[in-house]
Amino acid sequence: MNSLDLKGKIALVTGGGTGIGLMIAEQLSQNGAKVYITGRRIEVLQKVAAETNSALIPVQMDVSDKESIRNVAKAIEDADSKLDILINNAGISGPLYPFIFDKSAPEHATLGDSLFSQSSFDQWKDVFQTNTFAPFFVTMGFLSLLEKGARSRGETSSVVNISSCVATMKLSMATFIYGASKAGVDHLTSTMATEFALSNIPVRVNCVAPGAFPSQITGNSDELNGYITKLPGAINPPPILRAGREHEIAMAVAFLSSSAGEYTNGIVLRVDGGLGLVNP
Repeated sequence: MNSLDLKGKIALVTGGGTGIGLMIAEQLSQNGAKVYITGRRIEVLQKVAAETNSALIPVQMDVSDKESIRNVAKAIEDADSKLDILINNAGISGPLYPFIFDKSAPEHATLGDSLFSQSSFDQWKDVFQTNTFAPFFVTMGFLSLLEKGARSRGETSSVVNISSCVATMKLSMATFIYGASKAGVDHLTSTMATEFALSNIPVRVNCVAPGAFPSQITGNSDELNGYITKLPGAINPPPILRAGREHEIAMAVAFLSSSAGEYTNGIVLRVDGGLGLVNP
């Protein structure tokens, strides 16, 4: 038996039309799952679904809107009666402030004043709403379907939150907002996994914390490999001296989503090429 076989399972990947989300969606599909990809821009999802070899199903959903989440949950319930895998991947980076680490920048001399004037509560709200609040609301909105999936198979369903290695680093990486929002995802993973277990809800919750992988936020592989040795805000490059490759993140998620991951619950799996090992 192939323990990574996902045949018969229904999966949903938020932010599944680009970057890491698309990598994960294609891998889950290749492993046999029926995969819904969601995002706010339906035309992007439709284009990707038409161009890929995987049978991805595009569905418009705004992860920061409860009614949108509710509508998609109802559509999947009508079509499939269950959900087995939920990947909370949708995320945004927010503004970057290179002068935080660039001591030659004029703004660095008055760091507090510069960050105070250039930051806003709305910026923080937008990043936290997508990166931290949304995984909570999406998970709770689909939890009953995930329970149905688990009980139909006699095993657990899987939620995988996509965080970032920055969540556990003490460097700002040129933005205080992003790391703080992803640290919230790490903690949310632990608390949801714990409360579901204590309530006998057969849904595991794990987290994958990627390093530098190609995405709309970080750029394509060539761009990433071009500056991986001098990542903005980092003190040291990842020891592997390259960006992550598609299968390295996608297979980690496939493992957590499969029967091979049945004994794994509440973890944060860092897939960052060692970046977090060599930076505080």
